[in-house]
Amino acid sequence: MGVKSRPPSRRTFLRGAGVSLGLPLLEAMRPARAAVGATAPVRAAYLYFPNGAWMDAWVPKQAGAGYELPFSLTPLEPVRDDVTVLTGLDKPNSRSGDGHYAKTANFLTGLPVKKTTGQDLHAGGVSVDQVAAAKVGHLTPLPSLELATDPVVNGLDRAVNYTRMYGSYIAWRRPDLPLPRLIDPRAAFERMFGARDEAGRPLPNAARADDQGLLDAALDDARDLRKRLGRGDQQKLEEYLEAVRGVERRLGYGRAAGGWRPPTRPDRLVPPPAVSRPDVLFTSRDNNGDGVPDAGGKAVDPPELVKLMLDLIVLAFWTDTTRNVTFMFANDVSPRSFSFLDGVTENHHNSSHHADEAAKVESYKRITRWHVGQFAYLLGRLKEVKEGERTLLDNALVMCGSSLSDGNRHDPNNLPILLGGRGGGRVRPGRHIASPKNTPLCNLYVSMLDCMGVGVPRFGDSTEHLRGLLG
Repeated sequence: MGVKSRPPSRRTFLRGAGVSLGLPLLEAMRPARAAVGATAPVRAAYLYFPNGAWMDAWVPKQAGAGYELPFSLTPLEPVRDDVTVLTGLDKPNSRSGDGHYAKTANFLTGLPVKKTTGQDLHAGGVSVDQVAAAKVGHLTPLPSLELATDPVVNGLDRAVNYTRMYGSYIAWRRPDLPLPRLIDPRAAFERMFGARDEAGRPLPNAARADDQGLLDAALDDARDLRKRLGRGDQQKLEEYLEAVRGVERRLGYGRAAGGWRPPTRPDRLVPPPAVSRPDVLFTSRDNNGDGVPDAGGKAVDPPELVKLMLDLIVLAFWTDTTRNVTFMFANDVSPRSFSFLDGVTENHHNSSHHADEAAKVESYKRITRWHVGQFAYLLGRLKEVKEGERTLLDNALVMCGSSLSDGNRHDPNNLPILLGGRGGGRVRPGRHIASPKNTPLCNLYVSMLDCMGVGVPRFGDSTEHLRGLLG
């Protein structure tokens, strides 16, 4: 694509094409003086699944390389050389409190969660993804991207006297301010790349074509956040809007000369199907697993919704739209039906409270194996994308895990944690690293931040870098 004069600024192009985001992938916007040999950045994704795992089907018997994959980890076989299995990691600040909520809310903070029945939330600290976003988020159109499949749940769980909102968030911009999640893949796509038609062509008359486009698009999330966080919470709402304004300000400057640019790009950016009722997908109301009609009258298969979200993560990293993503497979205490899986007779939460009953344990193991399979799918997709002599997966870190080990005991110790990717060459995968007892999960987060160039002496309750992980 030839450019006779200097490349257009991103704001100028945005005005002309009616696209909000995602333009770094266009050749016309690459300055001729951009560094050819710039090093690809390290991206990080944090995938969360609720209700823990049956650990006898998770923990390999052997440490190091050459371990045998237990039942729930068998989907890793095609990508096992790109995965580090991590065991022995604990969340000490989750050993007190309720069964679920005080463990989910601090999944990415590691610090004590305030017990509350209302909207005065406090997850102990800023989440690890937002620490990275604060340092490197100015280099991309979106500092971070928060995805999920369930709507935020309000109300009080009277069994434990915790607000259910804690089960809906893992990303925290401030200890008292969770980040809203996108649960509709079409809305997530448009946040990333702007409104497009079914063929992937930008819509010139899209409502988000002017300078206020991104802010306008965020207002729905802001209104949703206002409802979720309580009446009169204007300060927190303004904090959220200011974060969006910060993104818009950055759109006017473009990237620094000499910065890294994606060496390849997708052939087309095709928006996923619109979902008219994402709030009823994949819940106990969808027991037959047949999906829910979307806005066009087609059926949306719940597992396909998850794949759509995972494919969006690939696009987000591939186009360098963001380098920090969180994704919640489901909210905490999820009663999601997995009747589409052979051998599953219980919903997720019920199977986690197995009481050693064989049928429930079998369902629990198979549901966990399905989540691992989705993680393996994402790694496989990232591995397909070349970045010079490496792949997108080589330049990424994808953590997948739960805030509990055995859901029957609500155990926050020896958590089920997987790490995909090589972190730009810093991590040597293909191993099972069995950490000593009482090793904080936050030691992993300090190491992941280090791989991203965000060196911090401590994070959460960390004591050091995770031993044996980094080369």
